[in-house]
Amino acid sequence: MHAPLGQNRKAGKRPNILRIGRIAASLCLITIGGFSLYTMLSDDGLQPTRPPLADQAASPPTDTVQPAPTQSQTANGMSRSDPHSGANIERMVTGDGSVVTKYSPRPRDDKGPALVDAMQVGQDPRMAAMPNESLLEDSPFGRLPVIGPDGRRPMDQYARPWSGARGTRVAIVVSGLGLSQTGTQRAIKELPEEVTLAFAASGNSLQRWMQEARRSGHEILLQVPLEPFDYPANDPGPGTLLTSKSPAENIENLHRAMAKITNYTGIMNYLGGRFLSNPDAMEPVMRDIGKRGLLFLDDGSSAQSKTDAVAKGTELAHAFADLQLDGQVDVNAILHRLDELERVAKRNGQAIGVAAAFDESIEAISKWSEEAGMRGIEIVGVAALAADAKNP
Repeated sequence: MHAPLGQNRKAGKRPNILRIGRIAASLCLITIGGFSLYTMLSDDGLQPTRPPLADQAASPPTDTVQPAPTQSQTANGMSRSDPHSGANIERMVTGDGSVVTKYSPRPRDDKGPALVDAMQVGQDPRMAAMPNESLLEDSPFGRLPVIGPDGRRPMDQYARPWSGARGTRVAIVVSGLGLSQTGTQRAIKELPEEVTLAFAASGNSLQRWMQEARRSGHEILLQVPLEPFDYPANDPGPGTLLTSKSPAENIENLHRAMAKITNYTGIMNYLGGRFLSNPDAMEPVMRDIGKRGLLFLDDGSSAQSKTDAVAKGTELAHAFADLQLDGQVDVNAILHRLDELERVAKRNGQAIGVAAAFDESIEAISKWSEEAGMRGIEIVGVAALAADAKNP
């Protein structure tokens, strides 16, 4: 009672606890400091790329090409191709020190299979005026169409793509292009791109017109002159295929015509009533057309035509025109024939109409085509309607 509180007590353990705490704190600080120093000095691969020296920044970028990675083995022993196999890898160090990587294909060594999209129809619009070089072969007359090494046919490569719907389809072919410069120019400029254009082999500046037509989206055919019944009073022109000529002579004239242009899906007759009625004259010619991967369009002008029988015997893709649209060269008359063509198409599912490149024909076809889609009519290239034994 006479002593102040807290005096004359026995010394406790508190000073020892404080001493131990100070030692532990010191050890922690030493440990943290040592770890920080270690991480600063060690290379963990996460450090940022050092900027280039001044003299390096002034030097031009350098390219390095690395070999493509090889195939790796999976767990079951099967080989699996690396995502970048078959490619050259180029890494470019730019002036600011960043790295740009570029991948480009390496040439094939022709070993092993190559995947080819054999079902592709049509041509990239950006390249439509340029021929596929693998679908051409050299001849004494120029370059001729041929089936490519992958089996692709010109009639597939240069066909105008369509929806694939099995609705009512109409193909319209405007022929005689190349004979008149103004008529040809107007047809290419004013006709809808869905309309197929047929160029006469005896026309002028055909390669130029072909390129313009293809750039405008048109599928094209080549018209070859064939012997009519009233030949020579009615002469289709030089290089006409005649029933009196040998197969070799007719095929030579066919090749002369074929070499005039490229990028066409098939051959269309120009006149030819007598020739088309003679199977012996037709067979070697149609066989040559078929083996080159082309179709044949019969304009339907001859009731005695043997095209169907010969084409089936040679497995030639072929088609027939259902109506001549401009027998009467008058806009209203042609519009009536187009309406009739539409009725045929709705009855049969499809129909083909042909016309010449008259101003009246171009005007009527353009006008009719504007409203055809609203009536459920799809205008397609003629290749879409060809009877094809290889693609039924």
